[in-house]
Amino acid sequence: MEELSLTTPALLFSAISLIMLAYTNRFLAYAAVIRNLHAVYQKKKDTTLIHQIKNLKLRINLTRWMQIFGISSLLLCVLTMFLIYIHQQMIAVWVFGTALILLILSLILLIKEIQISAKALNLHIRDIENHLKKK
Repeated sequence: MEELSLTTPALLFSAISLIMLAYTNRFLAYAAVIRNLHAVYQKKKDTTLIHQIKNLKLRINLTRWMQIFGISSLLLCVLTMFLIYIHQQMIAVWVFGTALILLILSLILLIKEIQISAKALNLHIRDIENHLKKK
């Protein structure tokens, strides 16, 4: 087996940083939508908003876990670099493998969240199309 060098886990820094930025943007967008829906619900007490709020709650939870797994992956990459620095190569390999698995889990959750988002948007589109057909 080839020895793990400091540059290998360091390569993931920029990728994970960009992913975390995207996750944070998603989280902030959901927070804004939820605050807006909450204000609308407080005024109208429209029960149709409850389904949207539940959908957003699921998406927020998925995004939170995406962030947790992504941050954990980055943390383990840093730990891997430290372990390589102190010449603990075998432990570093296992820690880096765990970091990769956490990154994979984060990306799997992203796929799931995107599917939920697309489904919700398709429901809105279908509703608009049905409304246009009635006119």
